[in-house]
Amino acid sequence: MINFKTKENKNGPTIGYSKKGVIEKDGLYFKDSEGTGALLPYEDWRLSPEERAADLAERLSIEEIAGLMMYSAHQIVPAETGGWFGATYNGGKTFEESGAAPSDLTDQQKKFLTTDHVRYVLAMVLKNGEIAANWNNEMQALCEEMPHAIPVNISTDPRHGAGSASAEFKTEAKDTSKWPLGLGLAATFSPELVKKFARVAATEYRALGITTELGPQIDLGTEPRWMRVADTWGQSSKLVTDYAKAYCEGLQTDPDNNKSGWGCKSVAAMVKHWPGGGPCESGRDAHYGFGKFAVYPGNNFEEHLKPFLEGAFKLDGGTSKASSVMPYYTISNGIDPSGKNFGNSYSKYIIGDLLREKYGFDGIICTDWGITADPDNELDSFGSRCYGTENLSEAERHLQIIENGVDQFGGNNNITPILEAYRIGCERHGEDLMKKRFKESAARLLVNSFRCGLFENPYLDSNESKAILGCDEFVEEGFKAQLQSIVMVKNNGALPVSGRKKVYIPDRHIDAHKGFMRFIEEAKDLKGANPADVEPFYDVTENADEADFAICFIESPISDGYTKETGYRPVTLQYREYTATAARAESIGQGDFREKDNPNRSYLGKTNKPANSSDLDIVIDTKNKMGNKPVIVVIRMNNPCMVSEFEEYADAILVNFGVETKAALTIISGGYEPSAMLPVQLPKNMETIEKHHEDTPFDYEPYVDSEGNSYDFGFGLNWSGTIKDERYDKYVASRSM
Repeated sequence: MINFKTKENKNGPTIGYSKKGVIEKDGLYFKDSEGTGALLPYEDWRLSPEERAADLAERLSIEEIAGLMMYSAHQIVPAETGGWFGATYNGGKTFEESGAAPSDLTDQQKKFLTTDHVRYVLAMVLKNGEIAANWNNEMQALCEEMPHAIPVNISTDPRHGAGSASAEFKTEAKDTSKWPLGLGLAATFSPELVKKFARVAATEYRALGITTELGPQIDLGTEPRWMRVADTWGQSSKLVTDYAKAYCEGLQTDPDNNKSGWGCKSVAAMVKHWPGGGPCESGRDAHYGFGKFAVYPGNNFEEHLKPFLEGAFKLDGGTSKASSVMPYYTISNGIDPSGKNFGNSYSKYIIGDLLREKYGFDGIICTDWGITADPDNELDSFGSRCYGTENLSEAERHLQIIENGVDQFGGNNNITPILEAYRIGCERHGEDLMKKRFKESAARLLVNSFRCGLFENPYLDSNESKAILGCDEFVEEGFKAQLQSIVMVKNNGALPVSGRKKVYIPDRHIDAHKGFMRFIEEAKDLKGANPADVEPFYDVTENADEADFAICFIESPISDGYTKETGYRPVTLQYREYTATAARAESIGQGDFREKDNPNRSYLGKTNKPANSSDLDIVIDTKNKMGNKPVIVVIRMNNPCMVSEFEEYADAILVNFGVETKAALTIISGGYEPSAMLPVQLPKNMETIEKHHEDTPFDYEPYVDSEGNSYDFGFGLNWSGTIKDERYDKYVASRSM
C-alpha cells in the first residue's frame, strides 16, 4: 500500500505527494512535479488550468504526447483468471499464482503507464471501493516518479445501474448506490432528479478515483430496435436536451467552487455519441460491420444535434460545456456534402467542419473504442470498426483521425501507430505543423486533470472512500429514484396488493443466442425472481392453485439483426415468430468490402424469433392457471415492444427500464404510488415500425389497449388514473411531432 503525505494550504488546495516533494513559496505549498525545487508555471495552482496545460504541453516530447492521446483498454481490478481481458502480475504470473494484492498493478498496466506514457485509464470492474482507492494510489505513485509527474485520469462507463443489461460494457453498481439509468431516468421526466443523481455519481466516482465519465449518452432514441435505446433518455429532443444540461452540470460542477465550477469534486463528462448514434438502419448497431450505417430517411439530422448544441455545450454554470465528446462508430450516411462515407471519427465533415469549426467545440474529442485496427474478414464479428478506411494502414488511420481534429484514441494503449502517424504527417505537412497539432491535443488532454485537481492531489484515503461509497443517504436516494422510474400502463383494480398474500412467480427460459461479443450465450433457465427478494413482501408458492395472485417477471424480446448463418433478418420487437413483409426492398446504407456481390442489406421476407419468446407463453400459461385471480406483468423493457401480445392476459402491467426487484414489489404492495410516464412510444405492431423513419421521433403508431389507453409518449397511470401534471404539460402536450 502506498504511503502518501499531504500539505494543507490555508486558502488553496491540499497537496498530496509520495515520491517527490513540495515547493514552499510565499507561504504556500506547490507540488514539485519536476523535482527541481523551482516553481514552474504548470506547477502553480494559482494559474488557470488552461495556462498550466499550455505550459506543460510545450515541455512534453512527442512520445509523451502520444501517450496522452491513447486510452487504455478496459481494466479489471484485480485481473483474476477467467476474466474478459487477460493480464499478468510480477513477470508473467496469473493473479492467483503471483501472490499480488488485489490493488497491485498488472505487468501490462506498468508497461503502458511507463513505456507508453498512457495517462487515461478505463476502469471496467473494480472489486470494491477500498481496492479501487488503493489501485488508484499505486498508479499515481508510479506516475509521480516519471518526468513531469503527470497523474492518471481514471474513467468509467456508467456504473450506477440498478439492473444489468446486455448492451455495451456496463456493470451493475458495486459499492455505489443503485439508480435507474437511461430510459428509467427519462420516465421520471425530472431534470432536477437527473442533476441530483449526477452529483451523487460524481461524489462516488471521486471516491473510486474516477475523474472522467464516458457519458452521459445523449443520443436521441428514435429507433426502437436499437440495442442501446435503453441507455438513451428517449425520443424527445426537448427532454434529452434538458437532461444533458442537467447531468453535465451536476457531474462537472464542484459545489465548493462557485467561480469556475471546476474542482476536486468535479468529474469531467464525455458526452456521446456525436452526431447521434440513434438512427441506425433497421436497429442494427455499429459495434458490428452489419450495423455500420446511420440513416436519415426523414431528413432529421439536425434534431439529433440538439442535445449537444443546446444542452451539453450550453451549460449555465462555470464549467460552461461538457469537457469531452465521443463520436459514434457509425457512418452518418449521406450527410457529408462531398459524398464521402466514413465512420464519424474518420470524417473531416462530421468532426472538422461541423463539430470543431461550425459549432466551435474546443474540448477533447475521443474516438469510440477499437476503431483503428484492421477489419475482420467476417461481418458477424466484434472486430475493428475502421469504416471507410479499410484500405489504409493502421498508422494512416490514426493520422486521418488526427487531421480531422480528434485528440484521443479509445481503447488503444499501443504507442507505435501514433508515432508512425506523426512521422507520416511530418512528411506530408512538415514537422512544424505536426508538432503544433500534437501540442494542441496535449493541452486539451491535460486541462481536465488540472481542472479536477489531480496535479495537486491524486491520492485517496481508502477509509474515506469506504465511508462515501454506498452510504445510506445515497442508497435511499437511488432507491427512491428507482420507484419514480416504474411506469404503470395498466391496472384494472389488481393493484395495489396489500397484506401478507401468497404469490405465484413462474420461472423463465432464454434460448441460446449471440451475445454482445458475438459469442453464443448458452440457453438458460432463470427464476422469475429471487425468493429472498420476495419474502419481505409476500409468501412464495410454486402452486398456482394456492396463490392469491401471480407476478410474471419478463423481458422485452431479445433479438439479433444478422448472423453469418442467416444473413440479414429483422430485429423483432414481438415475441411470436415475425416475418418482415413491410420492410424496405432496398437498404439505404450500402457498401462494404465483404459484400461486393450483394451490397443490399434488405431483409424483406426474412423471419426471426426472439430468444425469449417463451416469456409470452409464461404470461398466457399463468393466466390460464390463475383463472380469475390477478396476474401482474412486470416487464424489463430494453426496447419498446409489443405489449399487445400479452396485455389481454394481464390485470396490471408495470414497465421498468432496470430496477431492483424490491422496487417493483414496493409498487405492487402499495408502498409507493406510481408516478412515471412512458419516455418512448410502445408500438402497435411491427408493420408500423418497419414503415417509420429511423431518424424521426413519434412517427410510428402506439398501441391502444383493451381499456382504450394509448401507450404513447408521456402515458402513465397512478392509483387515480392517467397522470397529467406539470411534467406532462411541459414535455408531452407541447411535443414537436
